[in-house]
Amino acid sequence: MDAEGDVFGRIYEYFLGEFARTEGQKGGEFFTPTCLVRLIANIIEPFRGRVADRACGSGGMFVEAARFSRGHKSKPSDTISVYGMERVAETVRLCRMNLAVHGQAGDIRQGNSYYEDPFTDQDGFDFVMANPPFNVDKIDKERIKDDKARFPFGMPNTDNGNYLWIQLFYSDLNKTGRAGFVMANSAADARGSEMEIRRQIIQSKAVDVMVSIGSNFFYTVTLPATLWFFDKAKPTLPPSPQPSPTGRGCRQAGEGRGARYSDTVLFVDARHIFRQIDRAHRDFTPEQIEFIANLVRLYRGEEPETKDGSETMLKEKFQKGKYADVAGLCKVATIKEIESQGWSLNPGRYVGVADGPEDDFDFYERLEEQNEELERLNVEAHELEERIAENVTKLMENQ
Repeated sequence: MDAEGDVFGRIYEYFLGEFARTEGQKGGEFFTPTCLVRLIANIIEPFRGRVADRACGSGGMFVEAARFSRGHKSKPSDTISVYGMERVAETVRLCRMNLAVHGQAGDIRQGNSYYEDPFTDQDGFDFVMANPPFNVDKIDKERIKDDKARFPFGMPNTDNGNYLWIQLFYSDLNKTGRAGFVMANSAADARGSEMEIRRQIIQSKAVDVMVSIGSNFFYTVTLPATLWFFDKAKPTLPPSPQPSPTGRGCRQAGEGRGARYSDTVLFVDARHIFRQIDRAHRDFTPEQIEFIANLVRLYRGEEPETKDGSETMLKEKFQKGKYADVAGLCKVATIKEIESQGWSLNPGRYVGVADGPEDDFDFYERLEEQNEELERLNVEAHELEERIAENVTKLMENQ
């Protein structure tokens, strides 16, 4: 029965993906590419507990959390509880149907996550997984400016919802919770009030991993994105070797033998890791997903997994079987180093460029990098325009 349910579930996922592909922007409202969902699950490792998504779409994050749990010899119905919110009624029904065909159930509510919180009785979640809408404007911040529980670092003064979502995901976690979510690239370098919010989040020591994703992974936009990962249980000191109670990754704070502790963030530039599906779309292979997740496991002092064939990639980059910074791929940075970079969380600022022959040049990759930089500069220019306009208005008022 479980196998039959999984078959029906995969068929349903396939048609969701095909519908999202053909519907463009409308399809992107409910569907996140499966490879990104799978990577998020493999990095936050939702073995058991309460999983939340306040922008749950068709429920792909919940399905993948259950699949991850099942793949590690747990029964999701006994170990995982899911809680979701979605603004559009039709998408709520898609989510409930998706859970049903996968043999899951959950507390899925229709509502606006900016203004409503139907889960106040949960006292924090163990895991948060999400792909919220990027760069949403016209949010009524007057309604939420005093909600310090959900927005503990204050209101951004720009008309952009990215840092409202980021704070929601942060505040949704309990004291040992982990979060993994998709975010617009521009948020990692945003200036002004958003930089001030980012500074506070970094100084809270919850930021664990940042992963840059290349362009053309989404059906609705071609621009690249960034995966953010929080962990409120990072060890305060370099961890000491201890066996994992599950036979693989260490989950409790202080366990492990990696490079991670509370004063560090792992930056991963995965923009050059992908499989080209067609001219306009890319994804990750199972091997590539496992490799990136194993990179994070090495950083955390966890044993890598190799069931999807990532051994060769691991040996190529980490010959000693332990984490090490790799130019062009990964870098562990301290909070002091991040401060020196203007509190940027853009992996490209830290990992550098891999060594290679001078003629190793890919025009399209370089164009993507330049386009990303242009996007970031446009955001900064817009913020400067607003600041100049405000200052001119004040000067005129004082005349």
